[in-house]
Amino acid sequence: MAEPKFIESMDELCELAPVTTAPIRHHVFVCTGKSCSAVGSAEVREAFEHELKSRGILFGKEAKGKNPKGSIVVTECASVGFCAIGAAVMVYPDGIWYAQVRAADVPEIIEQHLLNGRIVERLALLKVPAKGLTEQSSTNADWEA
Repeated sequence: MAEPKFIESMDELCELAPVTTAPIRHHVFVCTGKSCSAVGSAEVREAFEHELKSRGILFGKEAKGKNPKGSIVVTECASVGFCAIGAAVMVYPDGIWYAQVRAADVPEIIEQHLLNGRIVERLALLKVPAKGLTEQSSTNADWEA
């Protein structure tokens, strides 16, 4: 098997990965692992895609009904570690992890959080510091992965 060619041209890289030049503001990860799938995570992902497409802000190929200049990326992912209380949704760069999200919650997350910068507190389980700061919680100081 041949070793992949290393691309040195920034223009070529940007052409191959158009997300690098899009005005991305948020990246939404929707867990579709086994436990989250059992509580409707596929419907949650579909709701994000539908709502964001209808607003014209979902990044992606125009041929797929998305906007090449969209400001939000949605990615389906495997387990994020708390699938027992899924469906789990993570929003970056804000570092907000939402739990027990249902498709009916998606318009609120989009309107409040993604568009207006206000965390949907009733669903927010965890905030991972986005600026490289870490805080140790005394309640889980002995916790190990």
